Amino acid sequence: MPNNILSRFFGNYSKRELKRIQPMCDAVISKEDKYKALSDTELQAQTPALKERLADGESVEDILPDAFAVCREASARVLGMRHFPVQVLGGIVLHQGRIAEMKTGEGKTLVATLPAYLNGLTGKGVHIVTVNDYLARRDSEWMGKVYRFLGLSVGLITHEMDSAARKEAYNADITYGTNNEFGFDYLRDNMVIYKEDKVQRGHHFAIVDEVDSILVDEARTPLIISGPGEKSTEMYTVADRFVQTLKMVKVAELNDKEDNDALYTDADYIVDEKAKTATLTPSGVKKTESYFHVDNLTDAENIGLQHYVNQAIKARGVMTRDVDYVVKDGGVIIVDEFTGRLMYGRRYNEGLHQAIEAKEGVQVARESKTLATITFQNYFRLYSKLSGMTGTAMTEEDEFREIYKLDVVEIPTNKPMIRKDLHDVVYKTEKAKFNAVIDDVEEHHKTGQPVLVGTISIDKSEQLSKLLKQRGIKHVVLNAKYHEKEAEIVAQAGKKGAVTIATNMAGRGTDIMLGGNSEYMAKSEMRRMGFSSEMVAQSTAYGETDNKDILNARKTYSTLEDKYKKEIKPEADEVRKAGGLYIIGTERHESRRIDNQLRGRSGRQGDPGMSRFYISLEDDLMRLFGGERVSAMMETLKVDEDTPIENKMLTKTIENAQRRIEGRNFAIRKDVLKYDDVNSRQREVIYKQRDQVLDGADVHEQIMGMVKQTIENQVKVFLPMDETNIDNPRHDWNMDGLRDRYMGWLLKQGDLSYTEDELKTLKPEDVTGTLYEKAEEICSVREEKFGKDVCRELERVVLLKNVDTEWMDHIDSMEELQRGIRLRAYGQKDPVVEYRMESYDMFDAMIDAIRENTARMLLTVRLQTAEEPQREQVMDPTAASGAEGTTDDHTAPEKHKGHKIGRNELCPCGSGLKWKKCTCAKYHPQDGSQPYVE
Repeated sequence: MPNNILSRFFGNYSKRELKRIQPMCDAVISKEDKYKALSDTELQAQTPALKERLADGESVEDILPDAFAVCREASARVLGMRHFPVQVLGGIVLHQGRIAEMKTGEGKTLVATLPAYLNGLTGKGVHIVTVNDYLARRDSEWMGKVYRFLGLSVGLITHEMDSAARKEAYNADITYGTNNEFGFDYLRDNMVIYKEDKVQRGHHFAIVDEVDSILVDEARTPLIISGPGEKSTEMYTVADRFVQTLKMVKVAELNDKEDNDALYTDADYIVDEKAKTATLTPSGVKKTESYFHVDNLTDAENIGLQHYVNQAIKARGVMTRDVDYVVKDGGVIIVDEFTGRLMYGRRYNEGLHQAIEAKEGVQVARESKTLATITFQNYFRLYSKLSGMTGTAMTEEDEFREIYKLDVVEIPTNKPMIRKDLHDVVYKTEKAKFNAVIDDVEEHHKTGQPVLVGTISIDKSEQLSKLLKQRGIKHVVLNAKYHEKEAEIVAQAGKKGAVTIATNMAGRGTDIMLGGNSEYMAKSEMRRMGFSSEMVAQSTAYGETDNKDILNARKTYSTLEDKYKKEIKPEADEVRKAGGLYIIGTERHESRRIDNQLRGRSGRQGDPGMSRFYISLEDDLMRLFGGERVSAMMETLKVDEDTPIENKMLTKTIENAQRRIEGRNFAIRKDVLKYDDVNSRQREVIYKQRDQVLDGADVHEQIMGMVKQTIENQVKVFLPMDETNIDNPRHDWNMDGLRDRYMGWLLKQGDLSYTEDELKTLKPEDVTGTLYEKAEEICSVREEKFGKDVCRELERVVLLKNVDTEWMDHIDSMEELQRGIRLRAYGQKDPVVEYRMESYDMFDAMIDAIRENTARMLLTVRLQTAEEPQREQVMDPTAASGAEGTTDDHTAPEKHKGHKIGRNELCPCGSGLKWKKCTCAKYHPQDGSQPYVE
């Protein structure tokens, strides 16, 4: 209430910020006539003129009005779309490094062209981040026409591209791609062994489309690049077989029983649906120890067994088929909880996916080892300037501010929003709720009003479909099982009398046009005419082409679209008279944003529409997070099963429950980030060291320092000085042990031999000096024999190999530490603080290992020729994972016959030049890779 009063007096934050930037918007609009009057050539000449102004010392803010006005005019000429004033406001907000909240249908794709063009003029690169490859390709081709017309280059990053193509795309002024591809490329860049293999060129400015989906929904799980692991998968099947013999009880059931203690004792594991956890009880622990013949499950040597059993009970108790995942084509495929889409190729991490595979009786895939990892939060915080756009960001404003230092500005719609959002209706049982939904659908269907029914799972969408069939109501179902037809089904949800049941997939990506979507009607007609799927797809693509078949397909499509546009106009008017698209939500989602996205499918660009949510006390949200008060009220009022309750207090109670869950999910994401912040500081140190090597820096002094430090540390261990023993401070010396440690690679027979008298006055630093001189001598002899350049490259090779080897092992150890560290909370210790302290100790140990192994390898390696030594990848990545799963990585190693040509080998073409200096076409592929020869 106080916030509402303050808003009335002072206006809300968004209105104040829009008022502040309105003069900039006016300045852009005022230049419209000036640039309209220019010819195409004169308009295109503005790009070099604006770049020159930047070079002369003006800032991007100084040239903003002209740059926006130029881009606006180019868009009108090339695309036939001129930015509305509200879109210009959105563009200014994005340029300032903020989030623009713009409703569905307000043209966010077009808005991004303004800040992208302006910042692209700097030459530092702009990244436009989308949620999938399709949107990245579409937008890069569609909006790319504007950039290319104005003389800027456009790049596109997709999953199947090789390194050379990626590098070219990143070198463009404006680059489109998905969040996963940008993040994985960053990780891969920090695994390459030559600088020229890096593809990214920095992180200057990013515009994130659907920013809430990418920076919030997908931020719970880090991006991971992995290699082949060594662990067996057989134990997952054994553990699942055992868990099937255990008794599970849910926390909700415990709360319903009077004798909780007896039930707790009777249960073997407890499932907490709120926290999505499964925990063995003392009874379960005893049965586990008996089944696997171990004395104490909590012993350190049984950590692996605990892991298998814990994942098996989570797979059985928490993960639900056709809600969290589906089984298709002999595999387990994750269903995205926010979009309802199947996430092909993704895998749950920490062995959970293997446990589900064992549960479902499909082949259990091999485990993997983490080679590189980063959270989305820390990746996107690499950018000097970050901005985003979405239709639903206000509910997560606190998180954007705290994690990313981003504020949210609500941009007004171009036309007033006239959709009616009705109060929620609450029923006692799910059965009564579904009956009411079907009655409501039937009533509006008779009037010809299109209805879109939203569900939160595949199972619920199929239940509703059965009920509609019983009533004889024609409808279509869209869920993860039919995802191939997603866009086509959603696009026609606005036709007169249409009834569409959809999971949250309907939330994004496709406009629902009242009366029907002429684009999809035209494409459907083209298929009937015999056009191939590829030609149908190309008919609406924006890429430049001179292919006659594609040009013919585009011409046919254009003719058909015009025809269907005329046909659907009368139907669209009828739908408007009937009230527009009616959205029915059959359950509240955990996140208010997802509900708002469902509502946002209706009422686009000033269209009429309405929405209503139906809820029952048996819904997961009400059952777990706040149905008690409502249930008590219904009991007090003696409300029967089929009588609904509808008032503001109920809606408020439900929203409070959603806020609690959002707060909990935010805490989970913050928790992930706290751990990764510790990793991030260590990652910076390692990546900086790698970059020194890749940049060809002279690391000789650094490596010789490592050699000296290693020798000093070893001398302290073998020759400790006991200052408390005045008569004989050297009584603990083990000269023989020290001599044996370095014999054969730093020492030879007779070295470090001292008389009794010499030992009495000998100091540890004297021995250190002698050993270090021996090391310097080895390096000097090698340098005289093979040359300075070869020896400097050898040092880089040795350092890089040891840094990579130890860092990858360290990441694996950190993951193991993180899995167990949370148990420290039971001892009243903060797990994050404990993790920070222990990880720093582990990091110090890793640095010591790098130092010692580098020193040993440098002094023991034997060069055969004066050729530069070859660098080697420590481990080839085979998969990349993120957003609660894993995707196949395009860098997976292929099998080849023969050997890869070394960079310093003579080129097989016979030129007499080294491969790296030769330029023949035969042995120099266009992607820059080193070929294989027999």
